[in-house]
Amino acid sequence: MRIGVLTGGGDCGGLNAAIRAIVIRAAHSGHTIVGVQDGWAGMVEARGEPLSVPAVAGISGLGGTILGSSRTNPDKVPNGVERVRATFQTLELDALIAIGGDDTLGVAAKLAAAGLPVVGVPKTMDNDLSATDACIGFYTAVERVMSACDDLRTTADSHHRALVLEVMGRHAGWVATFGGLAGGADVILVPEQRTKLDEIATRLRARRDAGYSSSLVVVAEGAEIDGIETQTAAGQVDAFGHAQMVSRGLGEALADALSRATGIESRAMVLGHLQRGGPPTAFDRILGARTGAAAMDLVLAGRFGMVPVLRGSEIVPVPLSEAVAANRTIPLDLYHLADALTAPA
Repeated sequence: MRIGVLTGGGDCGGLNAAIRAIVIRAAHSGHTIVGVQDGWAGMVEARGEPLSVPAVAGISGLGGTILGSSRTNPDKVPNGVERVRATFQTLELDALIAIGGDDTLGVAAKLAAAGLPVVGVPKTMDNDLSATDACIGFYTAVERVMSACDDLRTTADSHHRALVLEVMGRHAGWVATFGGLAGGADVILVPEQRTKLDEIATRLRARRDAGYSSSLVVVAEGAEIDGIETQTAAGQVDAFGHAQMVSRGLGEALADALSRATGIESRAMVLGHLQRGGPPTAFDRILGARTGAAAMDLVLAGRFGMVPVLRGSEIVPVPLSEAVAANRTIPLDLYHLADALTAPA
């Protein structure tokens, strides 16, 4: 068999580990993997080359994806779905493994429903994909947020400031909650829990009055805060209708508002793409390897339209349609625990 593999959407830690597992698993069974370049763009444009075991042997520790990625949506390209179908013939593919988040796997689900032999692998640093306990890239992003919190605390203490760290999370606060909890943040703000500027300011003033030298606020980019004027997410909209969240300027707006409301000098930092880049954590390397190998096993078993997900400590297959049915948000009891585990003022 010739089996294509692509990576779509935003890059993150663990993608290369999944690619490596797929190639090696296929080689053991005598099959060939074709690396499709730049996600669904490569399937629309019929761009792909065979991947050898030596080419992937040492890539598990590399960030990003050796295949490249894009946010191309075949549904938004003229004759896109037909061109994807034709690429199966052009590249002589017997099956395709799509590694990605809700957008990438949403396309995969539609193609599988149309009868194409497609299997998915769940990947998103936002960790908001339904049906799985964790996605490739999430724990690497959490590690980056934790490290940023550790570093920012020292400068915040030195200058007696409040520092606002804006992290990724359009609809879900997984990265903010886990990263803020691990990094000892004093306030954590997420899209799932609307809050008020006055409440945040009260907490920061109480900390100052109790003798704390600094405060650290971790805020997800999609959080809603009453009393904060932000720009509507604007700029270039991708093929799936997503505007750039950084254009909201939430971190800067919150820091400015807190300075005025508390009299505490407040600064903001947008962590941005540092959450995506660099070597993946051990967890993401292992999860990438496990889900990549499991996806290859699904192909060999002819179980198309499925995606292997993490449930507890087990990898189990579920329908692609189930995995993209809804955004998975942080449970409020978990968020409230993380937000409560701050030093009392």
